[in-house]
Amino acid sequence: MAQTTAPAALTLVSHALCPYVQRVAIVLHEKGLAFERRTIDLARKPDWFLAISPLGKTPVLQVRGQSLFESAVICEYLDEVAMPVLHPQDPLQRARHRAWMEFGSAVLNTIGAFYAAQDEATLQARAQDLRSRFVQIEEALGQRSAPGPYFAGPHFGMVDVVFGPVFRYFDVIDTLPGMDDLALWQGLPLVQQWRAALAARPSVQQAVGADYAEGLRAFLRARGSALSRRMQAVAA
Repeated sequence: MAQTTAPAALTLVSHALCPYVQRVAIVLHEKGLAFERRTIDLARKPDWFLAISPLGKTPVLQVRGQSLFESAVICEYLDEVAMPVLHPQDPLQRARHRAWMEFGSAVLNTIGAFYAAQDEATLQARAQDLRSRFVQIEEALGQRSAPGPYFAGPHFGMVDVVFGPVFRYFDVIDTLPGMDDLALWQGLPLVQQWRAALAARPSVQQAVGADYAEGLRAFLRARGSALSRRMQAVAA
């Protein structure tokens, strides 16, 4: 894959909790690219943001006066213009990794359904949906051709970029009332090792602000969901 010089001036338009923003931030950090971060409130989208984001979503990466939207597109662009390359060189493996990136987006949707569940029965059902996803990941990790802490073994890549923000949710969720009873991680040693390796990666750590965990807790408390009620009962 040909590599060109990445643009010097980059602005990442962000929301503080958005996992898709985190993907782009991780790639930028992995490639050592300087960027400015401009954070917005998605509940009060400014007109200038709607003018550069046709879907009204974050992230948006502004490059030389042009705006790229959709995290997958932005990450692909950055992988084409700056080293190190985060996708496998082999076309088949690259396609396989892109498929697992889509799987990661499906896991994010399942997380959203979990924290939005309106009653305990639905919360329990969505927790089992999450666990079934993690079981699938455990099986995929067991099929790695080389040992190592990341999805492809020793090399950090785009699938790792996607799952860093996925697992970060659980740094907060795992501390909430009754989560031990759901046994999300029981019998999944490879997933737990991968999660720990991603949490220790500097680019993953730097993808959010120091107030991320506090902000996520406030977001979850305000949802009016079964999980919110668990949190409020403990606070009371």
